[in-house]
Amino acid sequence: MSNEHSKPRHRPGRAWFFATVAVLSLTILVLGALIAKRHLFPNYWTVEDLGPVGINSQEAPRPAPEGMAWIPGGVFWMGSQDFPDAQPIHKVYVDGFWIDQTEVTNERFAKFIGATGYVTVVERWTDPSKLQGFTADLFGFQPEYVGHLALAPTVGFPAGVSWLGASSTWPMLKPFSLVFTPSTTALDPLRTDPRRWWRWCAWASWKHPEGPGSNINGREKHPVVHISYDDALAYAQWAGKRLPTEAEWEFAARGGLDRKKFTWGDELRPAGKFMANTWQGPFPHKNTLEDGFAGTAPVGSYPPNGFGLSDMSGNVWEWCADWYQPKYLDTFAPRNPKGPAQGFNPAEPRRVQRGGSYLCCDTYCKKYMVGGRGDGDPESSTNHIGFRCVKEVK
Repeated sequence: MSNEHSKPRHRPGRAWFFATVAVLSLTILVLGALIAKRHLFPNYWTVEDLGPVGINSQEAPRPAPEGMAWIPGGVFWMGSQDFPDAQPIHKVYVDGFWIDQTEVTNERFAKFIGATGYVTVVERWTDPSKLQGFTADLFGFQPEYVGHLALAPTVGFPAGVSWLGASSTWPMLKPFSLVFTPSTTALDPLRTDPRRWWRWCAWASWKHPEGPGSNINGREKHPVVHISYDDALAYAQWAGKRLPTEAEWEFAARGGLDRKKFTWGDELRPAGKFMANTWQGPFPHKNTLEDGFAGTAPVGSYPPNGFGLSDMSGNVWEWCADWYQPKYLDTFAPRNPKGPAQGFNPAEPRRVQRGGSYLCCDTYCKKYMVGGRGDGDPESSTNHIGFRCVKEVK
């Protein structure tokens, strides 16, 4: 036998196999490191060392006001990688404060109205100069104007409009709000004009959530809706409170958890249990009502978070004090930030809303997730917008 036949044969396939495994292993390690870095070490702009994430040990300085919970404050990661406008994640410190355990209910708001005689924004006669593109045919003929004119001929009239000209002008002045109405057919909400499921409803208000013919009888414990930013401010002032800053709201909503997707953890329905009032089924066509609610739910219907707060996810959107910007700015103070000095569009400034609502779902609006942000016109509202208040330590 020759020496040639006794030499081991070269096997190129085995070398390629080991090389491929090595490359894949290295790729997995790099991707794993990047994912871990995003989760454990997000970029933030703090100009001072705020220290480790944690909850202050400070106890409440006095017994909590009725219906409120003590939030001790501390350092937390604010923001989310799940939403472009909730980035970058950044470290924030907030002082301790009290916050309403639930959203303000119809019952509590009615006491405010009874004590003050306040009229909400959507119940007032509308200034047509603020409604560009609004047309009278949205409401049509309104015979009740005759009675209104007889009682108060000048109320609500824009400058320069005579009594005789009111017949063509008044349809643009009727008080209204936006009311959700399911679409009659299935559609893709991401490619469809939202006016397919939102309608301008005359006389819709907190007392008539779905418009004329509806009322809040039996819904005293439901969150009040059709609340504008100014309405929330007026209530807060009457109650000796204020609206939360966005940072206070998110710290409270997280309930002591660090960078979880939801106010209760990372799983949407732990053990199959519904944790918030949101939409089930194809939006906006059919709500399958798996959680038992087609609209708002009584406050406290779902388990509270780690701070004892209910409905920080779902049910109704909640106003915050901050002006809205489509990203977090590095000019924000890291301690007790109060948001930007103005909205991103000075011509149409918008305020922050948080928490999502009963209309949020995983196929359209996922902003029931704790880092999700919303925004709204301070002078308008809908039947899925409410609020809760905070109270400072003084």
